[in-house]
Amino acid sequence: MGRLMKRFSHLFLPLSVMVLLIIINLVKGADYFRITMVNGAFYGNIPNIFFGASELVILSIGMTLVTAASRGQDISIGESATITSAVFVQYVLQANEVTLLTILVAFLLSSVVGLALGAFNGTLVSIFKVQPMVASLILFTGGRSIAFMIDGKLSPILANDLSNKIGTVIPGIPIQTPIILTVVFIALTAVLFKTTNLRLYVEAVGINPNAARLNGINPKKVIFLTFLIMGFCSAVAGFIAVNKAGRHDSVNLLKLIMMDAILAVAIGGNSLNGGKFSITGSIIGAYTIEMLNRTLLRLEIEPAMIKVFKAVFIIILMVVASPVVRASITKVVDKIRPASVQREGSVPLPIANRVGKKEE
Repeated sequence: MGRLMKRFSHLFLPLSVMVLLIIINLVKGADYFRITMVNGAFYGNIPNIFFGASELVILSIGMTLVTAASRGQDISIGESATITSAVFVQYVLQANEVTLLTILVAFLLSSVVGLALGAFNGTLVSIFKVQPMVASLILFTGGRSIAFMIDGKLSPILANDLSNKIGTVIPGIPIQTPIILTVVFIALTAVLFKTTNLRLYVEAVGINPNAARLNGINPKKVIFLTFLIMGFCSAVAGFIAVNKAGRHDSVNLLKLIMMDAILAVAIGGNSLNGGKFSITGSIIGAYTIEMLNRTLLRLEIEPAMIKVFKAVFIIILMVVASPVVRASITKVVDKIRPASVQREGSVPLPIANRVGKKEE
């Protein structure tokens, strides 16, 4: 039981925050969990949270791996997604007829571009030892201008049925398509971790790259691989976002989403200094952030003030989750805990002394 509690202790923070937000919403109105069927699809607060957090969940998965391996963050994920989605849109618009094959080829092409962008950042970090945030600052600065040039200085519209279905619902399926795509992506990620040693390699490099090297793990390759995965995550997120919007806005598409992705990793109980990580925690953290955004809107807080309330909430959250506060709580719990529990599993002092004397 103790091992199980220790294993899932990192989920305490995101789950407790989510429960707190649910309580606040229930106080606001008991109809919070109401789900209705509109045009053949489920709508309501809960489906809307899953729908709205689709891109953030996918980006948080990639950000978790980058943070764990490189001990830094990629701040260019929104710009990378903007570039890849611009490539996707241009291919679709230039096709004579938009079919499922057209969408698939366009997505694969945008994924290749995403991998190239990830390789660019990964090369700077793994080969040239540039700090991740500084390396990704290049694309963060110029990425949207590149997307703007790909668009031809326009905001092209995706006016076809397939894109509308990808961004909303497929007839006959009551769950919104972005939610399905996110679930599929999470499932593929789980399969990847189950069938490979990726988790072991990433954690080993993040904890101690020198020790990992001595054990036959190449830190450069592992860090480079995490940035490749991050590039692919950006392409998938851009694909979902542009189909949701029905048009490509190179200025505002997924703008500043890297801040929420980094926050999701932190809320999920992951250290921003690298090492051990929890994909599950980051996913819960992403949904928690989306729930927070919608809760503030539901409380009728002015849009201009939402960022202020969100910043205050984040400050409180980070202070509570800080090592200093955790250590203080642990000390208090140890004092309150019954003495019999504290001594459980330990050798009584007199016996320990006798054993020590015999060994001498």
